[in-house]
Amino acid sequence: MAATDPLPEPDRLEGAPHPRETGAIFGHVEAQAAFLQAFTSGRLHHAWMLTGPKGVGKATLAWRLSRFLLATPDDDGGMFAAPLPETIDIPAENPISRRLLQLAEPRHFLLRRGPNDKETALSQVITVDEVRKMKSFFALSAADGGRRTAIIDAVDEMNPNAANALLKLLEEPPENVTLFLISHQPARLLPTIRSRCRELRLTPLGPQDLADALTQAGGDIDPKDRTALAELSGGSVGEAFRLTNLDGLKLYTALTRLFSTLPRLDRPQALALADLASARGATEIFDLLVTLIDLFLARLARTGATGQTPPEAAPNEAPLLQRLSPDPHAARRWAELAQTLSARARRGKAVNLDPAALLMDMLLKLDETAGSLAHR
Repeated sequence: MAATDPLPEPDRLEGAPHPRETGAIFGHVEAQAAFLQAFTSGRLHHAWMLTGPKGVGKATLAWRLSRFLLATPDDDGGMFAAPLPETIDIPAENPISRRLLQLAEPRHFLLRRGPNDKETALSQVITVDEVRKMKSFFALSAADGGRRTAIIDAVDEMNPNAANALLKLLEEPPENVTLFLISHQPARLLPTIRSRCRELRLTPLGPQDLADALTQAGGDIDPKDRTALAELSGGSVGEAFRLTNLDGLKLYTALTRLFSTLPRLDRPQALALADLASARGATEIFDLLVTLIDLFLARLARTGATGQTPPEAAPNEAPLLQRLSPDPHAARRWAELAQTLSARARRGKAVNLDPAALLMDMLLKLDETAGSLAHR
């Protein structure tokens, strides 16, 4: 990146619209209803933590809720007060919608990772200085005395000093301010932060909602791929977008075709697959292949533990899962392998070991485990 290039937005998925630009939200009906009920009953909490897997729409919902709060007039209790809202939808042509889209709304603050000390790249964490900017913002009077909102995307990225500064703000919240904290892993946050927020938990999207959300984000999805994409993405639009951009479904099909040769691994097939990750600029392919192998191991463990196969994410996957993991004993072996295999590969990549060799090592470990189970 050249020194004059603008830094990317840390909360935007490359190639996809930013959550503030997303028109509709698919799924999450219960979470939206819970927020609306709290609002209309006069029990609106000052801090809401939106949790759930990464990429399921937490940020999109946070922006929708901010638009709703900023664009909905206060009920003054008078005779001519507006009726209570029945939806959180705010039209795109609303002036507040337009200002939020342009990051120009004076009653809204977006807290996210800023530039590093040299301003040459994004910081890896949200620092205490960024939190102080938000506190200073709320110390000023609102332009019209109305509601104000803030989105923290994501609170998981705060360093300890930033988290402690946020905690103080949650303990003494500014008047008429509603905070939306986005968290992918809430269990890793300070318990005192979690306890001062009301949680809205978002669940993975089903195949149809996922397909609709992906289409809205600009992804191209074949209707026959909906189930496979939902299975491999875990119902996450962000992960589905990555899979679509990197031909993840084709890669997973190639992996299952290779795994059908276990416990006599087809070495030429394995080498061809491993070589995909060693090409120049193929870091994303390596990471995706490691993720897909990890997913396959999880599906093997689930099949053996439950005696049922999940919906197929590749042709002929179900009989393959049943053959390789027929019982709880096999499930435990695959689960144990999953605990160490992907972490070992990513550690090796971090110290610049050959990606092809790392992936080949993973495939040989799978072959070894399949062989020991076959000779039990």
